[in-house]
Amino acid sequence: MIYIVMGVSGSGKTTVGIKLADRLRLPFYDADDYHPRQSVEKMQQGIPLNDSDRAPWLAQLADLIPTWEAEGGAVLACSALKEEYRKVLQTVPDISWIYLDGSRDTILKRLQARHAHFMPPTMLESQLEALEKPAYGIHVDVSLSPEQIVQEVMTKLEHMNPHSEFGVIGLGVMGKSLALNLASRGVRVAMYNRHVPGKEEGIAEQVIAENPSFTNIKGYDQLEEFIQSLEKPRKILLMIYAGALDAQLEALMPLLEPGDVVIDGGNSFYKDTARRTALLADKGLNFVGTGISGGEEGARKGPSIMPGGPRAGYEQVARYLEMIAAKDRQGQPCTTYIGPDGAGHFVKMVHNGIEYAEMQALAEAYSLLRDMLGIAPDEIAAIFQEWQQNGLGSYLLEITIDILQKKEGDELLLDKILDQAEQKGTGGWSAGVALEYGVPYDTLSAAVMARALSAMKAERVKAAARYQKQIPKVTIDSSSFVASLKQAYQVTRIINHEIGFNLMREVSAQLNWELNFSEIARIWTNGCIIRSELMEEQVTIYQQEPRLLITPTLVDKIRNAQQSFAAVVALGLQYGVPLPVLSSGLNYLLGYSTADSSANLIQAQRDYFGAHTYQRKDRPAGEYFHTQWK
Repeated sequence: MIYIVMGVSGSGKTTVGIKLADRLRLPFYDADDYHPRQSVEKMQQGIPLNDSDRAPWLAQLADLIPTWEAEGGAVLACSALKEEYRKVLQTVPDISWIYLDGSRDTILKRLQARHAHFMPPTMLESQLEALEKPAYGIHVDVSLSPEQIVQEVMTKLEHMNPHSEFGVIGLGVMGKSLALNLASRGVRVAMYNRHVPGKEEGIAEQVIAENPSFTNIKGYDQLEEFIQSLEKPRKILLMIYAGALDAQLEALMPLLEPGDVVIDGGNSFYKDTARRTALLADKGLNFVGTGISGGEEGARKGPSIMPGGPRAGYEQVARYLEMIAAKDRQGQPCTTYIGPDGAGHFVKMVHNGIEYAEMQALAEAYSLLRDMLGIAPDEIAAIFQEWQQNGLGSYLLEITIDILQKKEGDELLLDKILDQAEQKGTGGWSAGVALEYGVPYDTLSAAVMARALSAMKAERVKAAARYQKQIPKVTIDSSSFVASLKQAYQVTRIINHEIGFNLMREVSAQLNWELNFSEIARIWTNGCIIRSELMEEQVTIYQQEPRLLITPTLVDKIRNAQQSFAAVVALGLQYGVPLPVLSSGLNYLLGYSTADSSANLIQAQRDYFGAHTYQRKDRPAGEYFHTQWK
């Protein structure tokens, strides 16, 4: 929403505009700052501007207003004296005009008391003569204090805009944070949370009570009232558990009207999203399945957002998603239209698979340093800090450094945490999809299975007592090993990303989604959990190459690190340190870069016991043979 505070010079436009922008949490712009130098000099000499003088100035402001609107809105202080000027500025549908009205004497006194402004008091008469008071908008008497004026404006705006622009259902950690993120951008937000006696009561009102500075949020615990509070077409974000989503949609759909948009911002399986998209489309509703990454902090300050579904639905909510998303290095929002059906949730699912593997790789590096080399956690943190500052910077490495330094009293908090890694399903989903499409998913699948194995705590304790690890008598040069481990971790990360993007590439091709991998990498450069320096590189790489592992600069890095990578894995396994992701990453690399593999023996075996046939190297592709082997 654009708010234009208008009136003659001296009416207090700038003072009121700044205070109003602060209340609305919007940027403030002063039209006086856009006057060309010759116009300022003319006014300093007491010469009134004519329509020709004002035309380019108004045109520039008119061009800027849609940009400000797209960025979430703004408050502009502008004299806008004539109706024809206001028509020029009306370049977006919704502008709230706020006219500061006052007597000549009151305004003249203010002008006479004002110093260091290019508009002299003698210019007041020409402004009053040109003024055409608007018959619309909010009119406020300038005799009030600026604070009173702003409060009156806020009250009148509330009456003028009784409906909320955007609704959020589900006020858990993510839902609440996203609602506040929207509200902080000046969006009028309605919030709804189910009412469960004794468990969830008055949740929305509690959020409001905890955030008294937000005057643009409303809370409901009755679904019908919540729906009625929203302006049409309604825009509703669901932030609820995927297992409860269908029941919520069943309750919601009878209350909605054709053209309304429902956004699923939770972690839903992409095939379920495609089904729901078709279901709501039959009723004239737009369902936008949207992956959101960034955790609580990201949701509040700016996450990475991956919307999919009907483009028409996306376009209705795009400005809100862009408004709350994190920004990349060029200041562009970390969100983009991903593709149709369940494409948004599919890409988020793969994001989480890469996240699983990244976390496991770091855990394995930590285990090698602590359990094999006996390095203290604070020293490991220092090693990781060096990695962070020298080419391997990432959010996950950053938080791992913090974790390794967190004490509870004199003891490391990490040592008190039970070693059973939990998971919410997205990693397993992506592994299942990889199997369905026949896409190798080595490191990401290994990370999922490692979490499953970690859950077998009681059995692991018994097995550890039975096997009693034998430590080999091998001398390790710690400094050399740490350098090799850094290379192994670096290559594993490249492989993790290659595997995840390869799954997206294959599914996109088969479903005709036309995913833009450079754009996906770009929106993952900030806000999300897997943001990193490597992701920044991938934005450019995917504009030129289809795969990371054939990119010349990365090929050189990997070739130079391959022997060190193999040595780290071999030594770690020899010492009894489980390395599911590092070892599977190495195996993937070796398999990927092997021209003639042992798979020919597998084909021969298949033909031997099942007459499955095989192709020959010395015959044309697509020609199959069978042999009587015995």
